[in-house]
Amino acid sequence: MKNLIKLSLIPVAVMTSVAHADWSTTVTGASDYTFNGVSQTMNDPALQVSLDKSFDNGFYAGSWASNVDFGDDTNIEWDFYAGHYISLNDALSLDYGIAYYTYHGASYSDDGNYPEAYAKFGYSSALGNTEFNFWYSWDYFGTGAGHTVSMLAHSYEIAPNHTLRASFDVSNSLDGDKWLWDGNNSSYHHYRLAYQTSFKGFNLELAAENTNLDWDTADERLVFSISRTFSL
Repeated sequence: MKNLIKLSLIPVAVMTSVAHADWSTTVTGASDYTFNGVSQTMNDPALQVSLDKSFDNGFYAGSWASNVDFGDDTNIEWDFYAGHYISLNDALSLDYGIAYYTYHGASYSDDGNYPEAYAKFGYSSALGNTEFNFWYSWDYFGTGAGHTVSMLAHSYEIAPNHTLRASFDVSNSLDGDKWLWDGNNSSYHHYRLAYQTSFKGFNLELAAENTNLDWDTADERLVFSISRTFSL
């Protein structure tokens, strides 16, 4: 089953697009589906799609799906989320909500379903956009364990339509008797540097990332993705 991640991190790019559209869908092709630095597809490519609805008052809801491969018969991840985006002032923003992650393909796949709450704080300045993002699950991957992910990220536009985004996050189990990484670690860290641009309506990203986990699905790698968002 999935050994890691889904941060459940709803991708930040999805949340950003949701804040500016009514009905929209995003289709993404990626050379790997990594979550907090751990491949969810055994280092293989992924095809992903979302459907999102946003409202004028900042509320939004949506669903996101991807193929996965955990080395068993689970082959689909299908997530649902709802939240609220607020601009506190010209520089500060808050995005908070709740997500539910589901898994499909085998009779036991749904044993890994779990809920998660999140809060994302943004700060914009002449030096770029800084984020502090936090996720909490009280039933991580269906184990009953409390689990958090804390992320610090910064994006800087080095030239028009050319952005670098650096991030560092820590995944931490609050119940080591129910969930441990590598069988003996209650936490691990993940760092990532991404180049982002767009061309003729397509969003492109090339990212280098690594973790301190000693897994072949969580070692250093380059991940390329291309996506396009359509208004409905």
